[in-house]
Amino acid sequence: MRPLFKTTIFAAAGAFAMVAVSTAQAAEKVNVAFFLEWATPNLIAKVDKAYDKAMGVDVNWVDFTTGTAMTEAMLAGDIDISYSQGLAPFVTAIQQGAPLKMIGIAVVYEANDCFVKNGLGIDSSNASELEGKTVAVPLNTMADYAFRSYMSHLKVDISKMKIVDQAPPDGAKSLADGAVDMACVFGGVASSAAAEVGKAIMSSKQKVDAGIGSFDVISVTEKFATENPELVKSFLEVTDDANSSWKGTDGEYQKAATASGMDVDTTKTQVSGFIMPSNKEQLEKYFGKDGIAAAAAASLGLVFSGDSDGSAIAKTIDSSFLK
Repeated sequence: MRPLFKTTIFAAAGAFAMVAVSTAQAAEKVNVAFFLEWATPNLIAKVDKAYDKAMGVDVNWVDFTTGTAMTEAMLAGDIDISYSQGLAPFVTAIQQGAPLKMIGIAVVYEANDCFVKNGLGIDSSNASELEGKTVAVPLNTMADYAFRSYMSHLKVDISKMKIVDQAPPDGAKSLADGAVDMACVFGGVASSAAAEVGKAIMSSKQKVDAGIGSFDVISVTEKFATENPELVKSFLEVTDDANSSWKGTDGEYQKAATASGMDVDTTKTQVSGFIMPSNKEQLEKYFGKDGIAAAAAASLGLVFSGDSDGSAIAKTIDSSFLK
């Protein structure tokens, strides 16, 4: 598209046996996690049942409000594939020992915004005045990563701030109600609501200049990937086709808007800031020896729990299903 948690090591014989069994016991239904207010092109394929047809199974889509909730559902056995899970919640899950794998990049986008309540007179030039203030942040998400990145770049001591863990819609409401001084959010509706009562702490240009950006991943449980490799591969192929087929027509925007729970104008604004790397681009730029995926994941490991060499993360990245 161009408008813009332990890893189990199987012995060779064991792995072969599992593959043999999985062939006979292939999944009859696949549960996929996704976000509302996140208008990616694959929603067209979701609505058109393209995934069901290509995979030969019923694909059940379940919406979530955060990537951490996706992780919990995957660990509970309720979700097989998470589409557009934030890199931060994925890394946090891996650091805690979750048996998940990153198998693809869903979407590349501008870092989520943190909105300062209007009237406070605080912006990037005097951001240190946020110390002592209260901020709503959906912890261990990409919005959390963006928040920490902004504060580090602007030299704000977050230990001197009161951080409240709130999902984006709640954070936007708290900002409007005056319960918090700044809210870090994601999603079209929550971002629009926060923008009505606040201003982003950093502009788009400032984020680019500071090298602060984001991307979401496609993740699976190790169990599902091991037992259903062909289903995983088909899921990525349909996604790639949906991305490359996107033309930005009025009909596509309307369908994506309805599927994501937003209006068309908000959808157009959001999609204009999205980049959907093709499977080929992912293999070349994100999953190579010195690819972006491992480097970004390692940097997040440093932010959240000190995995200095990124080894815990690298073992969980599997690009084989993209080939």
